[in-house]
Amino acid sequence: MVISHAKSGGAGESSYSTFSSRYVREELPRYRMPENSIPKEAAYQIISDELMLDGNPRLNLASFVTTWMEPECGKLIMDSVNKNYVDMDEYPVTTELQNRCVNMIAHLFNAPIKEEETAIGVATVGSSEAIMLAGLAFKRKWANKRKEQGKPCDKPNIVTGANVQVCWEKFARYFEVELKEVKLTEGYYVMDPLKAVEMVDENTICVAAILGSTLTGEYEDVKLLNDLLVEKNKETGWNVPIHVDAASGGFIAPFLHPELEWDFRLPLVKSINVSGHKYGLVYPGVGWVIWRSKDDLPEELIFHINYLGTDQPTFTLNFSKGASQIIAQYYQLIRLGFEGYKHIMENCQLNATALREGLEATGRFDILSKEDGVPLVAIRLKDSTKFTVFDISENLRRFGWIVPAYTMPADAEHVAVLRVVIREDFNRSLAQRLLTDINKILQELDAHAVHAIKITTAIATQTGEGVDDGVETKKSVLDIEKRFAAACQDLVKNKKTGVC
Repeated sequence: MVISHAKSGGAGESSYSTFSSRYVREELPRYRMPENSIPKEAAYQIISDELMLDGNPRLNLASFVTTWMEPECGKLIMDSVNKNYVDMDEYPVTTELQNRCVNMIAHLFNAPIKEEETAIGVATVGSSEAIMLAGLAFKRKWANKRKEQGKPCDKPNIVTGANVQVCWEKFARYFEVELKEVKLTEGYYVMDPLKAVEMVDENTICVAAILGSTLTGEYEDVKLLNDLLVEKNKETGWNVPIHVDAASGGFIAPFLHPELEWDFRLPLVKSINVSGHKYGLVYPGVGWVIWRSKDDLPEELIFHINYLGTDQPTFTLNFSKGASQIIAQYYQLIRLGFEGYKHIMENCQLNATALREGLEATGRFDILSKEDGVPLVAIRLKDSTKFTVFDISENLRRFGWIVPAYTMPADAEHVAVLRVVIREDFNRSLAQRLLTDINKILQELDAHAVHAIKITTAIATQTGEGVDDGVETKKSVLDIEKRFAAACQDLVKNKKTGVC
């Protein structure tokens, strides 16, 4: 075996090597390209060793993104990982598979497509690009109409809830559109359609509704929003449309709640995005955006490129794109069919119910998520005086779990939440294990808080602090520990010998 002698980096530069230095005798620079080559085994081992410090994707309950697929689909991904989707003339079958996916998803969302028509849509790099494209289409259509009317078109805005994903903020900032957010209130963590329609004006290019809020998994009332907006459009003469951000719920609601009207059955819904790499059950990253009809996608946004020998119509923010995730989406759609997706989503909901009931049984949490939304469980502590959901989140990492804790957006910032996303690969056994670990952590945090209170009380008695008022003041664990540390330091200073 050849041993490579790679030079180390400059003074103070961190570096690393393989374990036991089997293949590499000297350290490699961390932020500079090494001078010499190293064996493939060494390169693999170096990277593999570092990646061990990443979290386990299966235990990452923060993410909606798919972390497991069947081996056959994985093989298809690897077989096509070297295909650039943009080369449509060279890979015509891949292009055809994308078109089939677009039409399947459009029919799933009840697009008004005639038998001889094809759906209007495109594969994207996740829902973020899909939202950018949909937003650009709305902005261009609004601007064109304003120009026809001889009115200014320099102040477009979008009305959303404060619970929107950050990609909406990116769109607004990147493409100079004002984002008008409906603030949240405690107990109501999605956009209020009444308040949203009140914020609509002649410069509103669309109202964005979310089918599956990332905060609580709740579906926004798109039907009510549509009805209110229809009335406002009649009164004002405007034609403000709706975009549905169905990144999480688009592959759930059609299977679990087919009677729910949120899609193209509503006349003002002009475009919908959905994440194939979430409950579409495909590895990251693939998304989809579907338009109601050809009229809803301005022709001037579509580029016709004569590249590598054929005319290629394209509407994307980037050019090159891997084809493997598109192929994987087609695999899932034909492999599972409506029945398969329905069974998987039902199982996810059942596992979410089991976890929710287990957390309720502790008597320590309020459940904020809804049973008929995205399969997740969002909870808040009933009593946060001794410890917080952030303490629980941090301690869960000791057991390998990645469970996010966060505060709600304005005007509900005071509400702190712990959220568990239920994916296909999160089974009942894992739910039971998570409940066991949460109960263990609660007991430990209780004991820690009681211990801190006892020590603080003893110190207060010893130093005479708080003896005369006869009132016991409740303090957070952090306050208690800070006072305890300060008291210990004071005692050390006052003693000539020994330690506290």
